[in-house]
Amino acid sequence: MIKVSDYIAQRLKQKYNINNIFLISGGGSMHLNDSFGRAIPYTTAHNEQALAFMAEGYARINQELAVVNITTGPGGLNCLNGVFGQWTDSVPVLYISGQVKLETTVYSCPHLNLRQLGDQETNIIKIVQPLTKYAALVDDPLLIGYHLDQAIYYATTGRKGPVWLDIPLNIQSAMIDENLLKPFIPPQNNNYNFKIDDILVQLQKAEKPLIIAGHGIHLSRQESSFLQLLNKMKIPVVTTFNGMGLLPDNHPNFAGRIGTLGQRAGNFTLQNADLILCLGTRNNIRQVSYNYENYAKNAYKIVVDIDSAELEKPTIIPDLKIQADLSQFLSLIAEKTPIIERPKWLAFCKNLQDKYHPSINPEYQHSNNQINPYGFTMEMLGLLDKDAIIVSANATASLTLFQAANFHSEQRVLCNSGNASMGYGLPAAIGACLSGKGRQIICLEGDGSIMMNIQELQTIKHYDLPIKIFIINNNGYISIKQTQNNFFKGNMTGVSEKSGVGIPEFNKIGEAFNIFSIRISDPQNLKSQLTDFLNIKGPALCEIITNDDYIFTPKLLAKKLEDGTMISPSLEDMFPFLDKKEWESNIFNKIKI
Repeated sequence: MIKVSDYIAQRLKQKYNINNIFLISGGGSMHLNDSFGRAIPYTTAHNEQALAFMAEGYARINQELAVVNITTGPGGLNCLNGVFGQWTDSVPVLYISGQVKLETTVYSCPHLNLRQLGDQETNIIKIVQPLTKYAALVDDPLLIGYHLDQAIYYATTGRKGPVWLDIPLNIQSAMIDENLLKPFIPPQNNNYNFKIDDILVQLQKAEKPLIIAGHGIHLSRQESSFLQLLNKMKIPVVTTFNGMGLLPDNHPNFAGRIGTLGQRAGNFTLQNADLILCLGTRNNIRQVSYNYENYAKNAYKIVVDIDSAELEKPTIIPDLKIQADLSQFLSLIAEKTPIIERPKWLAFCKNLQDKYHPSINPEYQHSNNQINPYGFTMEMLGLLDKDAIIVSANATASLTLFQAANFHSEQRVLCNSGNASMGYGLPAAIGACLSGKGRQIICLEGDGSIMMNIQELQTIKHYDLPIKIFIINNNGYISIKQTQNNFFKGNMTGVSEKSGVGIPEFNKIGEAFNIFSIRISDPQNLKSQLTDFLNIKGPALCEIITNDDYIFTPKLLAKKLEDGTMISPSLEDMFPFLDKKEWESNIFNKIKI
């Protein structure tokens, strides 16, 4: 006989090779806490939202399932922000929550429509069902193996994502005979039609083919197959927001990054293409823009996606739809593809990159003794290890990376794209550090974002994690400030100190947590100061004071026509707008190669 909570811990360790649990203890999960604590190393945090973000960072780098253990009521509710981000970005995380005794749950008397029955009880399964691939309250001890194996199967099979098991106290503590457990029998795998021959016919016909590469290549662990494919296809490749860093900037096929806040060269390449092959990208709205009818407007669209729903959505209409798992598809197409070369087209796209290289963009340079965040990001990245892991918050932190970074081949970038929550960077960096196997860990945070989970500085200090934390202090919420400037003629609400959002001196906060901390505000000698900082042993915090009046550039910006009508331009027409002559020089068919 074995206790249910002990069975869970042993099965996670022995069958699924789980060697770290992200855990915040609670009365409702006391048996689970005890069993995990005895069997598996665990990491704690000071807020369950942060715990969920930690698990995501761990799963993304480890490319395996992460496990979170929390208690009933507010313990589970605090995780929801992280769960949703894992739902949108396809990250496999198993949540195991404690619950009050089964007889005091609203689940036990559904006919009454109660809001709450047990102490601190939340009917968490009803809440998380729309955000998870599988969610169940375990109401019978003999079903624990069935539910546990099924949850992990769905988390890690097909389009990956979060799953949730809610386990009442009297189920956690129940004794079971393992021989009597109901087994889970996985369904038969899909027999995908890869349509490789159809793809190759279209690729060989195309004069200007383009590959759009996304996060799904990482999720399917097919980085090597992807590179093998590019050895045969001498055609341009652009990467997505969640796929940044997937291909190093110096790769002969790399042609930029795309989207509403992408790179000008990448967007021109996209809009010039006469065929696109989408691999591991769901073509979200940030990528296709609100003028999605004109996304890759001249191209035959081949979309490969594991999720059939993504092939039917109205914001992109594929000419050739292929539902397939990249873990099978990429190795097969890499094997079957003949050499496909388009030297003039590839050279044209590489010339666009040189023409609009971030290093020569005047908007990215330091000025007036103030640090420009783009300039800082470029200088900082140039000093990192070739296999560094960069974990980014959103807004300035992620956009300066996406638009201006020069990545190396073994570097990884983590940023949640679908949910894009403030408070993500610091805890996700902790998770990445725990699975990074000694690699350099960089956390790039914003002054607004880090305040959402700043308590996790204590977690970094407690575990002595050698994370280098950069906080971009631009005096508030710069992206919202830009929006309010554009739409409300400069009337500011809740974006800066003057409008209600105070920003502390982060170097002093770091010192309060006994973390080595500095503040840099002058661009003079920035490189040497950053070099010294990166050489500090153990955790360290660097507050970067930047100018607070910059704008994200280039970007898609609505245009006003002569009659006053506002229109959304297509992706190649980014602000600052180009004159007609320069714009036409970036159209492949209008120039001589």
